[in-house]
Amino acid sequence: MKEQNQTAKRYKEEVVPALVKEFGYKNVNEVPKLVKIVLNMGLGDVKDNSKSFNTAVDELTLIAGQKPVATKAKKAISNFKVRAGMKIGAKVTLRGTRMYEFFDRLVGIALPRVRDFRGISDKSFDGRGNYSMGIKEQLIFPEISYDKVEKIRGLDVSFITTAQTDAEAKALLKALGLPFAK
Repeated sequence: MKEQNQTAKRYKEEVVPALVKEFGYKNVNEVPKLVKIVLNMGLGDVKDNSKSFNTAVDELTLIAGQKPVATKAKKAISNFKVRAGMKIGAKVTLRGTRMYEFFDRLVGIALPRVRDFRGISDKSFDGRGNYSMGIKEQLIFPEISYDKVEKIRGLDVSFITTAQTDAEAKALLKALGLPFAK
């Protein structure tokens, strides 16, 4: 049997009882849980250069540990010189063990490497228990070699939970170790 990730283990042993006590759930299955983490990188600036696109996709692969899917434009926008079907981004959906491994690396290694880091904002909940945050540069991840980066790019990270409210989702993510600002 596979060894369970530290965060997944902590969720079962510490987070679930704490959330049951805080919100008074009657059933253990009511307790919110992290379902998936979605990483999205918009690459509209490299629409003409396929080599740059592939480099960005490779960086996202290193960060996520899984190959991303290219996202394509749904319709043409002449002002941005975008045609329908053109590759304009890449996204990865992480679930299960890979999700918890990424979460551990994000909280334990990547976020502390951000300059002047004082915690992440708690204002990015969507009202349905999901949280999104932006990362300004991919260099905070240790997998990315500074010498091989051709351009600093940001990415969006979305945490999808089964929580019904933002308060439940914040309590879950805070208990898992996401460092919210005071």
